[in-house]
Amino acid sequence: MKRFPAAKYGRQSMRFCPAPFRSPLRAFAVLVFAWQGEKVLICDIIERGWTVPSGRVEPEESSKEAAIREAQEEAGAILSALQYIGCYEIKERGEVRWADCYAAKVDDLVEIGAVAESRSRQLVGLSELPEIYHWWNDLSLLVFEHSKAVIARLEEVDQ
Repeated sequence: MKRFPAAKYGRQSMRFCPAPFRSPLRAFAVLVFAWQGEKVLICDIIERGWTVPSGRVEPEESSKEAAIREAQEEAGAILSALQYIGCYEIKERGEVRWADCYAAKVDDLVEIGAVAESRSRQLVGLSELPEIYHWWNDLSLLVFEHSKAVIARLEEVDQ
């Protein structure tokens, strides 16, 4: 199994645990790595900058439902082939939280639903991300590559 390095985000320490690992607790948030060909979808989120569609899991929804909702709200993305790829373990001051991660294909882009949160969206190649992504490091690169590999395997099976 591929090893992912730990990383820091402010006071938080993070590590990525690839599928089939599932968090021992309900995820508080989701991230969606949505691909259209060789490009990944990112959104310009107010007070965060360019990032993948992401957000909190509401009490009445599953993390998969939250991933679909967040992609629609923040990026106007209609997804297919949504696949759980792992989760982030996020530690801060003795507290541990989990964020589920999904990869998907972008079928269509429609009007952004949450204009109060998201200023814009764009499809970019991996090589463009280090210059614009709000939190770029070795861990980010490996999780993006992992998500792309999952989608590539799904596309091979479809052919």
